[in-house]
Amino acid sequence: MTKKKCDLFIDKEPYSFEVEGDFFWGKEELLFKQEDNVISKMPWYNDGYAVVNAFVKEEFQALKQSITNCIIEAIKANNIEFNEAEFTLNNYHKVINTDELHQKVIHITKNLENTDFDFDIDELASRFSKILGYKLTSWIEELQKTHVQIRISRPSSLDINPPHRDGYLSYWEDIINVWIPIEGCNENSSLPLYPGSHLIHENNILRTESKGAKINGNTYYVPCILETKEGPIHMERPNPKEGEAILFSPYLIHGAGVNKNKDVTRVSLELRFPKINL
Repeated sequence: MTKKKCDLFIDKEPYSFEVEGDFFWGKEELLFKQEDNVISKMPWYNDGYAVVNAFVKEEFQALKQSITNCIIEAIKANNIEFNEAEFTLNNYHKVINTDELHQKVIHITKNLENTDFDFDIDELASRFSKILGYKLTSWIEELQKTHVQIRISRPSSLDINPPHRDGYLSYWEDIINVWIPIEGCNENSSLPLYPGSHLIHENNILRTESKGAKINGNTYYVPCILETKEGPIHMERPNPKEGEAILFSPYLIHGAGVNKNKDVTRVSLELRFPKINL
């Protein structure tokens, strides 16, 4: 394993962090399936993503409360002392104030299922099916379960994934990614994406294998994409509003969601809905 600097730009602002891993250039192939893809019918096919309406207000507030409850249960499961009645998502970092405690909490919140929420996740799959023109499901056949992840990013931290493509993992090859802002999501903290990067061939990408990248001592399931042959990665933050969601291809390069808010934790929800092949 070697240490390399990951230099990238988010909304033209430079960022840099160290990644430890074995890096290689891929084969001369395009992994993104260009025909009958889940985004094939969309006018934003070439961009690889879009911001869409996802909820009415009452639904969003119900989901936010359910997510708050999940995080509270994860804190309690680790016997961390805190004032439950005064706990709010934006002040999560004041309760979970060390990397060690944070890792204990996200060990639970990164691997949830539909049944952990007092909210109908399948209704979202149906809603996005109508937008995309393909039938979606929340059931992940290879994993034999549903999968929901609460993403928590404390201010001034490295609570991030490296730039990556979910599609490198076999169970995410034929899905639509859904990113939903819940708390503290704005132009300083929203998910960065690299528009059009789902159409970049593998021989133009320098990356690690799955579980082959370490940042700040943490090993990541997703491979880290260090750079392309065009140079450093240039990302943008779409910044969806409350009640909206980002839909994007699993082959779109995304991640490195640095939270620049000075004193607000960012909380978002990540869903992945496979396309049902009829």
